[in-house]
Amino acid sequence: MDIAAILLLLVAAMAAGWVDAVVGGGGLLQLPALLLAAPHQPIASLLGTNKLSSVFGTTTAAVTYARRTKLDRRVIWPAAGLAVAGSAGGALLAGSLSSGVLKPIILAILVGVALFITFRPSVGLVVLPERDTRPRRLIAVGLAGVAIATYDGLIGPGTGTFLIISFATVLGSDFVHASAMAKIVNVGTNLGALAVFAPRGHVLWGLGLGMAACNMVGARLGARTALRRGAGFVRIVLLVVVVALVVKLGYDQLG
Repeated sequence: MDIAAILLLLVAAMAAGWVDAVVGGGGLLQLPALLLAAPHQPIASLLGTNKLSSVFGTTTAAVTYARRTKLDRRVIWPAAGLAVAGSAGGALLAGSLSSGVLKPIILAILVGVALFITFRPSVGLVVLPERDTRPRRLIAVGLAGVAIATYDGLIGPGTGTFLIISFATVLGSDFVHASAMAKIVNVGTNLGALAVFAPRGHVLWGLGLGMAACNMVGARLGARTALRRGAGFVRIVLLVVVVALVVKLGYDQLG
């Protein structure tokens, strides 16, 4: 891999860390960058390298949020525990995917996210405490710790975004608190997938650790920005990032 490709990946990792900490979905920047810079690597190796970088970034963001935000421990700890197993299960299936299959899936998911945010503008902007009930907490744990975690191990990009939307819609959390909870669960999903990829040799360690350092810097800055600017800012960034990625991946597919 040449110097230009490595620099591209380091910049992408820092940007992904910032985006992931603010709105989730940093993998939607980082994984396509890996696919572009290392097209001849096995998809499992790119997914494993993405997880190595992401676990450092999500942990950094989670610690930053935890110090300044009240977290619902009744949801995040059960969800994070389940997420380790769910993500590991998804990762066991990841070797069967090819980049040709992966890109259209990511594009379809992005379009769905963009439509949801556009046509549900109130979601995540105000807290709805009446939704914080025991049945809804159980639903949130199942969605985050099983369904979304399995997706994260299998494919990955957009996991943080899906977690945020799930917590905002099911529990009535605002986007800032939903982002904080999502980071804790996302640490679990990244660890679960990495525990499968690493022993199988599906991690480019030198590249992944370099990307991890950049991802941590971006994550710390992103978490601080989200806490300072609030839910409205998070929603705007989320929509801009998703639309930009839809355009980029759509152009790639048509090309």
